[in-house]
Amino acid sequence: MTRKGGTIATCASTSGYTHEYDNRYLWMSLKRIVGSHFANYREAWEANRLVAKGKIHPTLSKVYPLEHTDQAAYDMHRNLHQGKAGVLALAPAEGLGVHDHEKRARHIDAINRYRLQEQDGDLS
Repeated sequence: MTRKGGTIATCASTSGYTHEYDNRYLWMSLKRIVGSHFANYREAWEANRLVAKGKIHPTLSKVYPLEHTDQAAYDMHRNLHQGKAGVLALAPAEGLGVHDHEKRARHIDAINRYRLQEQDGDLS
């Protein structure tokens, strides 16, 4: 939903490239659709380089098991999180995709920044 005269941004199209909508709502409410994406190839490469150097961190506030996806969606909708939330879709546990455990150990406090606050009772 967006207000009359508002803009709807599409990104990623992870559910597929074919989008269907009722044009009456777009046309009668004077809305517009614009495309958006994270980055071009060079910008994505640079972002990955900064993550690899430990300059920026993939900070997760909480990871949910697949059976609690509904709670993850609710928490995101109600803005009950800080950072990012993740859902374990095919992995039985966290950290299974880590290849450089030493590097991860050096940055674990930054990666878990919001989780540490949550464990200390600072977040609701």
